[in-house]
Amino acid sequence: MIVRESRHDDVDAIEAVARASWETDYPTILSRETARDGVEEWYDADRLAAEIESDDALVPVADSGDEVVGFAHAVEDEGGGAILRLYVAPEHRREGVGGDLLDHTHEAFGERGAEQVRAMVLAENEPGNEFYRRHGFELVEESETVIADTSYRENVYVAER
Repeated sequence: MIVRESRHDDVDAIEAVARASWETDYPTILSRETARDGVEEWYDADRLAAEIESDDALVPVADSGDEVVGFAHAVEDEGGGAILRLYVAPEHRREGVGGDLLDHTHEAFGERGAEQVRAMVLAENEPGNEFYRRHGFELVEESETVIADTSYRENVYVAER
């Protein structure tokens, strides 16, 4: 498994990992329609391609050699860096893929001079919250995110560099 920066030809694979993750992780949090609409909005091919090209974004992927099995989507901001999303295909969880993506993203922000890294996760996504706590992130606040025109509580975690 290698973690590398994404390319344009990874767009469909990233969308597939996101779709599988949302279907697995959010059935009691989001309706099927909301999950579908959220994936279509957040992982639209043009939008994702623009993020891959952006100098302010990081979109690393975990590549098994045969396929992309995970990705992170993070952006630089005034506070350092923000991990907006990090997903691993359900059949590749518990293999260390998420930790590898997190480490890669954290290090990349460090190379860009970030003093801290924030991570956002839906408040009701307990496995996602546990992931960040396990990796040394501290819960600092609650915010809201909008998915398909509906607001959801989101936890914001921080790890110092």
